[in-house]
Amino acid sequence: MSHANSKQIVTDFLQSWGGRDVDRIMSFFTPDAVYHNVPVAPIKGTKAIREIFDAFLGAFETIALDIVTIAGEGDLVLAERVDRFTLKSNGKYFELPVNGVFELRNGKIHRFSDYFDLQTFESRSGFKL
Repeated sequence: MSHANSKQIVTDFLQSWGGRDVDRIMSFFTPDAVYHNVPVAPIKGTKAIREIFDAFLGAFETIALDIVTIAGEGDLVLAERVDRFTLKSNGKYFELPVNGVFELRNGKIHRFSDYFDLQTFESRSGFKL
């Protein structure tokens, strides 16, 4: 797969969060995908990934995963982002700098690893990972 296609797949995935449609979000993953918020244990398989994504969608009124810089080579894509959240519980807005690493297989995300400061996310969101 060309890196242009890989970068577009990751861009489309990140933008899909704004629509809040978990079926659309999950459509980007291989069945045996791994999602890893690197400060905590990886989540394996689409059933478990869907559960955490449903929890995110339930906790946040708005979610935007905005790309700052994206680079790709073959099936590997690196995306520097600013993730923007508004909490449902109190309307509080916060931003989180994140670096995402995406490994694709046959046009789908096989591994999605996010690197960020856990204490910053948990203290701003009240969400325990």
